[in-house]
Amino acid sequence: MHRLRIARSLALLTLLASGAAAAQPAPDRTALLERARALELPTADTPPPGDVLEHHAAGLAKVIASAVFITGLDPDFALEHVGYFTAPYAERARLGRPAIDRERRAVHVTLPNGVTRTAIHLGSQGCVALPRGATTVSFQPVAVTSRLPNPDTQPWPMGDVLPAVPLPADVNPTKLKEAVDAAFATAEGHTAAFVVTWRGRLLAERYASGITARTPLESWSMGKSVTATLLALLLRDGTYALHQPAPVPEWQAPGDPRAQIRIADLLQMSSGLRLRAPTDPDFDPQGPYPGHLYLYTGCVDTFRYAASRPLQWPPGKVGRYRNTDPVLANYLIRLALEKRGEDYLTFPQRALFDRLGIRTMVLETDCLGNFLTQGYEFASARDWARLGNLYLQDGVWNGERLLPEGFVKFASTLAPAWVADGRPIYGGFFWINGDGAYPVPTDAYFMAGAGGQVTMIIPSHDLVVARLGHYKGDGPGRAALKRALALLLEAVPARRDSAAR
Repeated sequence: MHRLRIARSLALLTLLASGAAAAQPAPDRTALLERARALELPTADTPPPGDVLEHHAAGLAKVIASAVFITGLDPDFALEHVGYFTAPYAERARLGRPAIDRERRAVHVTLPNGVTRTAIHLGSQGCVALPRGATTVSFQPVAVTSRLPNPDTQPWPMGDVLPAVPLPADVNPTKLKEAVDAAFATAEGHTAAFVVTWRGRLLAERYASGITARTPLESWSMGKSVTATLLALLLRDGTYALHQPAPVPEWQAPGDPRAQIRIADLLQMSSGLRLRAPTDPDFDPQGPYPGHLYLYTGCVDTFRYAASRPLQWPPGKVGRYRNTDPVLANYLIRLALEKRGEDYLTFPQRALFDRLGIRTMVLETDCLGNFLTQGYEFASARDWARLGNLYLQDGVWNGERLLPEGFVKFASTLAPAWVADGRPIYGGFFWINGDGAYPVPTDAYFMAGAGGQVTMIIPSHDLVVARLGHYKGDGPGRAALKRALALLLEAVPARRDSAAR
């Protein structure tokens, strides 16, 4: 019975795992799998070590700790509504109620066999699940503080002061209101925050009860797009080149075929590395625990684990949504910064967030201090909209180029391996509306995270739309977002030069 429950839980994750993938219609599955089999290399698929239910317990402890100590949610509400991805809802009853230790800022989850798994709040590094029996992490946490002035004294977008001016004449206020209403139309959608910007101006926003413009919310795989942006900073300063082989130390032995994996292959989710993931088209929920999830819950050195995976396909040939690739992109960031003597944990705030007016983003780590921004990060909807506007503006902010020329086009262009698979939906750690799954032009692209987290960039209409919600509302919340997006296209004019469909 326990195995059946786990299978059902992982089947649910197959639908929810990427947030975006769940929204996409299925391609020709037979052709997709036949193509993959024809290209497959003879390497072993080694499942992650450890007990499956214990992995769920570690995931649950982390999810509840983040909900309570970062977002500020009530523990009972969090247990019911958030973070099913690394702690499936069906398994929570078997694990018992998490114990909240507010004095030590810790959450403990006890398994039926008496083993307890713990997650602790580390301040700037968010919440971290500890290895079994550990009482602390294996790195020195660092306080990360913004150097920006009080946001109440700064105008949008560098602060939160909004101009008291009427809507532009070419914006339809009725349709705009209808769009915001649509985002919150169903209680089952559990929409927590909805922010609309047009031509960089914050045009409309609304928040659920208890959520504010500065509440950091679960964002999940939208963090992959943060990873892309941080790596792009190192592309711009010449530390790395987009199409160079990824200099992962574990791949440098003579004859290692992984040395052919380019940085571009990692960003396009086409490294070819072998890792079971719930979004794989041939995923078997009754099989071993997916390595894609283990990179959240394993409480190991995630960089080394990802780097140890063998090739399943030649690099750049097959597109698969697997956490190895963003984890290894983060590994490259850490290697570069430490090589030149810069602090890794403070890099995102000082090099990117402070330049965009972002103050609420929390990037969580594993127990060794490696960022897990394949999905463990929290930020307000306004801050996601700020990041989206960096991309809408082609990587330029306040007249300064932050991202290298051509990077936004790379990120928002369909990845060749995904096109070859018949799935025109993925770019460079950004999803693309290439199949028209959302009621916006097919050149729109977006950050997406499990549970219905979306930051949509619609160049044809100068729009950035950030929608965040509590995980339980994934399906209804996504449907509500689609209705809201359709209304927004009626609320604002298209660019005169837009050729988007």
